[in-house]
Amino acid sequence: MFTGIVQGTAQVVAIDSKEEFQTHTLELDSSLIEGLNIGASVAHNGCCLTVTKIEGNEVKFDLMQATLKRTNLGALKVGDRVNVERAAKFGDEIGGHSMSGHISHQAKISKVVDSENNRSVWFEIPEDKMKYVLDKGYIGIDGCSLTIGDIEGNSFAVHLIPETLTRTLFGKRKEGEWVNIEYDPQTQTIVDTVERVLANQ
Repeated sequence: MFTGIVQGTAQVVAIDSKEEFQTHTLELDSSLIEGLNIGASVAHNGCCLTVTKIEGNEVKFDLMQATLKRTNLGALKVGDRVNVERAAKFGDEIGGHSMSGHISHQAKISKVVDSENNRSVWFEIPEDKMKYVLDKGYIGIDGCSLTIGDIEGNSFAVHLIPETLTRTLFGKRKEGEWVNIEYDPQTQTIVDTVERVLANQ
């Protein structure tokens, strides 16, 4: 489980590509390495991956073809950075919302609006997924737990404070780029349950 509170970004220092399979190596800060073991879970842009090898501050993760296709991790190049979060432990403060690290799909950044003290980013998603996007509800975007600020048609916006822009990739995200989306599991469960009940009436 993850909280959606991104702990920082990490650089991709190597990518070993094989047929329908890749191994990514990240260079993690010392604070993120402490206590990390093989088999542990680390979210990359919100996608839960398993540690397979640790060499100093360089940590390896394996990605299957399904992960490469469904998420923006398949488009990464050496030198790119990803948002990272270590898995939550019992007793940790949940500052965001409960997230599984299972990406629903990608969304395209349709507009970026900068002002003096914040940034608003708009995203386009499939129309049939808008039922999970609720005004002032939660959503996971590239591993960040964010509050939905505005909704228009099949687009929605989030409003980002300077701390989020500094700590995550959102300070450098541009129009046309793709991000990973994970819907709030509670919202998704409620919506799907109501739909199923109504369909059976």
